[in-house]
Amino acid sequence: MAWPRVRLVITADDFGYCPRRDEGIVEAFLAGAVTSVSLLVNGAAAESAAELARRHQIPTGLHANLSEGRPVCSARHGASSLLSPEGFFLGKMGFREAVAAGDVAFSQVREELEAQLSRFRELLGRNPTHVDGHQHVHVLPGVCQVFAEVLQAHGVRFTRLPLEHGVGGCTWLEAPARAFACSVERDARAAVGPFSSRGLRWTDAFVGLSTCGRHMSAYRVSGALARALEGAPTGHSLTAELMAHPGYPSVPPAGGCGKGPDAFSCSWERLHELRVLTAPTLRARLAQDGVQLCALHDLDSKRSGEGAPGEATRETFLKPSQL
Repeated sequence: MAWPRVRLVITADDFGYCPRRDEGIVEAFLAGAVTSVSLLVNGAAAESAAELARRHQIPTGLHANLSEGRPVCSARHGASSLLSPEGFFLGKMGFREAVAAGDVAFSQVREELEAQLSRFRELLGRNPTHVDGHQHVHVLPGVCQVFAEVLQAHGVRFTRLPLEHGVGGCTWLEAPARAFACSVERDARAAVGPFSSRGLRWTDAFVGLSTCGRHMSAYRVSGALARALEGAPTGHSLTAELMAHPGYPSVPPAGGCGKGPDAFSCSWERLHELRVLTAPTLRARLAQDGVQLCALHDLDSKRSGEGAPGEATRETFLKPSQL
């Protein structure tokens, strides 16, 4: 029997953000529509989420958070370059601005990442299957080097490279969302060197920036995968990751990472993603395209003629996008 052309990991981010989001994520996992989750250890529901992960044997990684809510590292509750005077992280754009201005002390980034990995082990009793970044903070300049060093030191091999080819041409994205996606892609491209030098691995292709929220559909997921895999060597089994944010919308004040849930988590778009992922249309489309769902740990099992994720086809998939 020939192996499918693509093995796809579908990762639900923000596990532990609130019970309602978690309920939807677990529902999607049990339906076979999500194969991996990324846990926010500073999330309001982190402890109950960890219990759900153990109960249902959900492959769980760490969603490293340097941008939303309160820190995990107790030493960082005082003065810190990562925090506002009120003791909260600086926000998605605020953290990026601080990094760009040279105002972030990377030693403090290291301490916080170490604390979150330690908290993950307290909650799950093991290392994460992978570590990625909430709001893609892990690929930011300077941060990516520290991130890679910490993962290597803790024996974590898998991460996410949020480089979605062609995202700049996705005209259905609103201008701010498209600009942000393009900036993430540029940062991810620059993070390849630091990640590679520390032996980190990732899937051959990534999609999810162009299919987030209201923009998710079977048609667009299939199209994003097709763009990502253009130029793939024939006869080669490839790996990809779809980033998703499914769940039942948060209802304030429950949820969040210390400040209550944000508009993103309260949006109907979280339920839309859940419905798209669990509907038969998407799975039928993926099967038609020769895509098999799997978890990250399945990618450790290399097959004849297949390289390790992030290695065999790196040159092909890291060429500049035609934006």
